[in-house]
Amino acid sequence: MSALRLALVMGDAAGIGPELFVRLLDRPEVRERAAILGIGDARVLARATEQAGLRPAVRVERELEVALARAAPGRPAFWDRADCDPADCPPGRVSAAAGRAALGGYRAALDLARTGRIDAITFTPFNKQAIRLVHPSYEDEAVEAVEHLGLETPSAEFNVIAAFWNARVTSHVPLKDVAGLLSIERIVERIATTRDALCAAGIARPRIAVAALNPHAGEGGAFGSEEIEVIGPAVERARALGLPAEGPYPADTVFVRAKAGAFDAVVSMYHDQGQIAIKLLGFESGVTVLWGLPVPVTTPAHGTAFDIVGTAKASLGPSLEAVRIALAMAEGRTRAGVAAVRAATSPGCMQSVRS
Repeated sequence: MSALRLALVMGDAAGIGPELFVRLLDRPEVRERAAILGIGDARVLARATEQAGLRPAVRVERELEVALARAAPGRPAFWDRADCDPADCPPGRVSAAAGRAALGGYRAALDLARTGRIDAITFTPFNKQAIRLVHPSYEDEAVEAVEHLGLETPSAEFNVIAAFWNARVTSHVPLKDVAGLLSIERIVERIATTRDALCAAGIARPRIAVAALNPHAGEGGAFGSEEIEVIGPAVERARALGLPAEGPYPADTVFVRAKAGAFDAVVSMYHDQGQIAIKLLGFESGVTVLWGLPVPVTTPAHGTAFDIVGTAKASLGPSLEAVRIALAMAEGRTRAGVAAVRAATSPGCMQSVRS
């Protein structure tokens, strides 16, 4: 099998992303695991190497084709897009320059994925406020990827810790809008996408819990009817389709059960319902996984941490885990493909898997 090709995109130049980027390239277990193509601005890279006190062996190239050709396991290459003058993106401050560069690098990596020239993408943290200065309608990285690539197939964003995966039916939307955005079809689709991602990650017998929306799962309608009218019927339909779903379970206990090993994933109804649990249980290792794109896309689940830029306090753990998951999923696709996933021992993995 040929070496996996990982696009490592430098995150917001004003945050901790460049430092994490440099520290990743400095780790032998990262450099030697894949042919790494770094994407960013060489001037920001130089600033980050100086701040981190590291000098990772990376070949800087201005031409994409040259960088792609020279990237090899143990010998990362860096494509200098020359798109972010450090003077325009001071550390610890939101800036349009940093947002523009982060978005441009991300789109460039997606284009490489679209044409089959890379096998996985990992990016260090973006700052949504900075990106919205240049792209006001920007919602999140998952939506941006679908729109940029013109995809019509389902995609999803997962947050992953060692204990379990978390998916969500709605994402970056106001809380007041959540109930109106829930539908049987949307919940079933998210359950199916979760099953597919778990199978691709090597979980042969996925166990998926579906969280309720209201306190105590609505208490038979006393605290809301969404469980009776939408979420419960969605779980029933999913099970009728052969999907390994259970619930709806009260959100204040379902994550406790998942942590104890009862489930491999929880499908939550809105952003903070799952994110609070994930970050309490695994902030030092949490990873965001985007699924349904041409290649696996991962990033550490934390933000740009403007308050600790330049202090060398940023934990590398989530970034290391993001690279590991991206390459593991890419390797699974390369070695086994969808056919092997379909042949997994659990009925939950025997139906079609979206890639």
